[in-house]
Amino acid sequence: MGESERYIGYRKRKISMGADGNALMILISINAIFFIAVWFIQIVYNIIQSAPGSFENNILPWFIMPAKLSALVQKPWTVFTYMFTHTGLITVITNMLWLWVFGSILQSITGNRKLIPVYIYGGIAGAVAFVAANYLLPSLKPTINFSFLHGANAATMAIAIATTALAPDYRFFKMLNGGIPIWALTLLYVIIDFAGVAGASAAYNISHLAGAFIGFMFVFSLRRGSDWSLWMNNFYDWFINLFNPDKKVVSTQRRIKEKVFYKTGNQKPFVKRSNITQQRIDEILDKINQKGYHLLTDEEKNILKRAGEADL
Repeated sequence: MGESERYIGYRKRKISMGADGNALMILISINAIFFIAVWFIQIVYNIIQSAPGSFENNILPWFIMPAKLSALVQKPWTVFTYMFTHTGLITVITNMLWLWVFGSILQSITGNRKLIPVYIYGGIAGAVAFVAANYLLPSLKPTINFSFLHGANAATMAIAIATTALAPDYRFFKMLNGGIPIWALTLLYVIIDFAGVAGASAAYNISHLAGAFIGFMFVFSLRRGSDWSLWMNNFYDWFINLFNPDKKVVSTQRRIKEKVFYKTGNQKPFVKRSNITQQRIDEILDKINQKGYHLLTDEEKNILKRAGEADL
């Protein structure tokens, strides 16, 4: 068992569905809230306004993103709200299932502070590509006034590709002849996603491809030491602490003083080894949850390795 597999085992026990700060559940919850809110508003509005299509023409455009720049300037918030807005029950269920499949893996590897940034980056990339495609492709220009983007497809595609690029050797159902490689599931997802927009505007396919590209580039940059999520997480920490005057504005948690003991016998003098306790393991897992596995020190990785061997 490698260190990454050992860590993933710990993280699956650590991040539960109802855990505080669970980024995956936050994203799924926001999508669910948006869907229920739009659905409820539609019911009420249809009762008040009996004219067919009145909801789609008057209310829905406040949530979904228009392709025309002049309309987008009047509703700039739709660049963000569109990626949480679904108009069909089947669409929101399938998107959330794929988000859960790939998001749980990405979260288990990188912690809670990468998933939401990748989702937002993918959604914004999809929005930019959608607008650009409607302006650059001659076949789409006649319908630009009636072209709108909605749904989490581009954002979820970013998470799927980022997860696959970060853990290409990950396998599902390992008991079945070695397991199913993640790239096979990703390929299936891409086929289903593009089949779902078959016959629709090419701008939808392009927006999903843009989400996939930004997900790959996020991991590509992360492997080279550039973390695109840092500024977003720092801004979030700063904003949250504005409403908490008793808490100092910090971007990282304070280090908890390590508890150590000295071994004697055949050990060299003054060699210090960290005591493996459940509290120490929890501290390391909390650090992974906030910063990611790749920022652990060699000592902390060694503690996880020793704890795994001891089956703590």
